[in-house]
Amino acid sequence: MVAPARMAAVDRATIAAGTPGVVLMDRAGAAVAEAACAALCERRRDGTGGDVLVLAGPGNNGGDGFVAAARLARAGHRVQVALLGARASLSGDAAWAAQQWSGPVMALDADATLAALDRADLVIDALFGAGLSRPLDGVVAAVVRAVNASAAPVLAVDMPSGIDGATGRVRGVAVEAAATVTFERPKPGHRLFPGARLAGRLICRPIGLDPAALAAEAEPLADNHADLWRAAWPAADPTDHKYAQGHAVVVGGAAPGLGAGRLAALAALRAGAGLVSLATPEDGYAIQAAALAEVMVAPVADDAALEAFLDDPRKAALVFGPGAPADAATRGRALRLLALGRPLVLDAGALTAFAGDVGALARAVCGPLVLTPHEGEFGRLFGADGAAEATKVDRARTAAARTGAVVLLKGADTVIAGPDGVAVVDSEALPRLATAGSGDVLAGLIAGLLARGLAPMAAAGVAVRMQRLAAHRAGHGLIAGDLVDALPGVRQGWPGGPI
Repeated sequence: MVAPARMAAVDRATIAAGTPGVVLMDRAGAAVAEAACAALCERRRDGTGGDVLVLAGPGNNGGDGFVAAARLARAGHRVQVALLGARASLSGDAAWAAQQWSGPVMALDADATLAALDRADLVIDALFGAGLSRPLDGVVAAVVRAVNASAAPVLAVDMPSGIDGATGRVRGVAVEAAATVTFERPKPGHRLFPGARLAGRLICRPIGLDPAALAAEAEPLADNHADLWRAAWPAADPTDHKYAQGHAVVVGGAAPGLGAGRLAALAALRAGAGLVSLATPEDGYAIQAAALAEVMVAPVADDAALEAFLDDPRKAALVFGPGAPADAATRGRALRLLALGRPLVLDAGALTAFAGDVGALARAVCGPLVLTPHEGEFGRLFGADGAAEATKVDRARTAAARTGAVVLLKGADTVIAGPDGVAVVDSEALPRLATAGSGDVLAGLIAGLLARGLAPMAAAGVAVRMQRLAAHRAGHGLIAGDLVDALPGVRQGWPGGPI
C-alpha cells in the first residue's frame, strides 16, 4: 500500500522522469471510463447507452472525471458534468482535462444535482481524492447526502469523497460507493474501516507510475492474502510423524470458561499440529476429558504442576487466556509462561490481567509472542492515548514495538503488526464472526501454526485467513464450533488453493 502523501511523491517522480502529468491523467480517466462502461452494461442489459452524472472537483480528481466524461460520451452514453467551482478557475492538468469535455458544465448545486440524480444510471464521484484532510461541508456535504440517498450506484475515483485516504476515517460526511477505481496501489483508507466499507469493490489499475518510485514510497503494509505466506507454509514430508508436526499446549481456564479451552485446542489440531494437549484445572478434568477424544487432557492442580507438565521441549507452542479470568493469578501464570521463552499466544483474560501495566508484560517477553486483543482489550492494555489521531495500523505498530510481540488487533479490519513495523490488514469484514468463541478458535489456530514452525507474523496472518474462509464455509448462523468443523476443507485448499 502507498499512503496518499507518498503517492503524490510518486506522481512527481514519474513526471520528473519524463511522463507528462496529462498522460497520467488521461490513463486514469480511461480506467474510470472502462469501469463505468462495465457497470453500465451490467445495469442496462439492453445494450443502450446509460445516463451518467459526473461530479467533478476543482483538482486533479476532477480532471480524471472530465477525461472519463469525454470517453463515456464518445462511447454513446448520455453524460452530465457538475463542477465544484468555476471552469475558468481550473489550472494545470485539470484545466487540460476539462478541455477534453465539449459538453456543458453545470455548477455543483444540491437542487440541480437532485434533478440529474433522478435520471442517472451511474454517478461518478470525482470530487476529492485520497488526499482529503478536511471535513466536507456546505454545498458539497449537501450533494454527498443527496447522492447517498439516491438509488443510483456510485463509482468513486481514487477514494470516495469524504474519506481520508491515510486513515479510512470519514471527514464530515462521505460518499457511499458501490465501487472505487484507484491507481497502481491501494491506500490505507481503502482497507481500514469505515473507508473499506464505503469504497465498495476496489478496482486497482496501472497508469504507468515509475516502478522505482513506487517501491521507494511503499509502506511496510500489505493486504493479508495467501501469496504473502505460501513460502512460510511447511512442506509436506512423507516421513513426518506427529512430533514433527509440532505439539501445541492450551493452558485452559476453569469453569465457566471450559468451552473456550476446548475450542482453542480443537482449532490447534485443525491447524495441523501433530499433537495438542489441554492443561486444565483438576475440577474440570472429567468434563474436558469426556468432551475431547483427539486432545490429550492433563489435570494441573497449580502453577507448579503446570510447570512440571511443560517440562518437555517437544511441547513447542503455548496458548493461554481463553476462559481465564482477568485476575492476579492469571497474570502470574502468564508471567511464568513467558519466562519459558517458547512461542506463546496470549488472549482474552491473559491480556486484560495486565490492564494499565503493559510495561510488566513487555519486560517479561523473552520469546516469540502473539497478542490477540479486540479493541476493548487493546484499550485496557495499551490505553487510549492518541487513539483519536492514530490509525489502527499506527496503534498496532506502536503496541508491537512496546512489547516486542506480534500484535493482532481484531475487528472488521484486522491489523497484524510486528515489532519491526511490518503490518498487514485483513479487511474482509464478516459480521457472522461476531459470536462467542470465535476469538478462542483464532488463538488456537495461531498456536497450532506456531507449533508447526511458522514464525509469529506468518502464523497470525495464515490463522486469520483460515478463520475467515472457515466462516464462509460455515455460512450464516454459525457458532464457534462450526468454524472448527469447517477448517479441514480450508486446509485442504492450502497451499494449492486460496486461503
